[in-house]
Amino acid sequence: MHKSGFVAVVGRPNVGKSTLLNNLIGQKISIVTSKPHTTRHAILGVLTRPDYQVVFIDTPGLEARPKSLMNRNMNRAATGALEAADLVVLVIEAGKWSPADDQALELIKRSARPCVAVVNKIDRVKPKDRLLPHLQQLQQRYDFAGIVPVSALQSDNIAVLEKVLVDLLPEQEPLYPAEMLTNRGVQFRVAEILREKLMHHLRQELPYGLGVEISELEENEGRLCVDAIIWVDRESHKGIVVGKGGEVIKKIGTAARHEMQEIFGQPVRLESRVKVKKNWSDNAQALQQMGYDGEL
Repeated sequence: MHKSGFVAVVGRPNVGKSTLLNNLIGQKISIVTSKPHTTRHAILGVLTRPDYQVVFIDTPGLEARPKSLMNRNMNRAATGALEAADLVVLVIEAGKWSPADDQALELIKRSARPCVAVVNKIDRVKPKDRLLPHLQQLQQRYDFAGIVPVSALQSDNIAVLEKVLVDLLPEQEPLYPAEMLTNRGVQFRVAEILREKLMHHLRQELPYGLGVEISELEENEGRLCVDAIIWVDRESHKGIVVGKGGEVIKKIGTAARHEMQEIFGQPVRLESRVKVKKNWSDNAQALQQMGYDGEL
């Protein structure tokens, strides 16, 4: 008996969906920062074991009132994942419930897919008995197929969650080759690693106006050579990204290059330029260049 299926991971921004996915897969598939809206695409992460294969779909945080074309594409990616899924995981932050959680739950109800509620960040709830009323309220909100408290950051209860999900999947053959980890290629992952480092190093309001486009990527004598364009939507932001004497962009590039070398197992040459394109997140052509199509 072999089980397999698609599991959409949905929820409001910044509840830890990508951290959860990376922990379940056992490798870094989605970038992670402390800032909301880090995930902007639907990304597959494939967990393969002898008796089952779980194909997770990491999704952008759902926006109640998307303000830009990019935000609308992000919402479309999340709702598209629901349509493709056999099972849904709704990720909720322990001890909290917001209108954005209501919106995510409403989409799940409309999808009519079985849903497991994952209550994340339980390590932040102290004392632990404060979690019980939250779990009881959650049971009354919807007929969940399961409710699993976890800490994705500390790997608490991850094995329990995996078993709950596998038990709910249909019996069928694997959907992808055993060696496949994600549907995203090197170019996408390189762009995401650089964007993650930008978000880590730059001030709070700047990351949402940042985009990364890989203009050239090739392998030359065992070295991965990358030319990247960092897009900002204001002239004043260009100087912030570059920094005095190029100090900031050099620091970010070094951090990104080190991680790329670790992930891809080969030397990396990374060259980055910063360009300004006003309101690029509302520009369909610019979004297409950076892969914001709302598709899997």
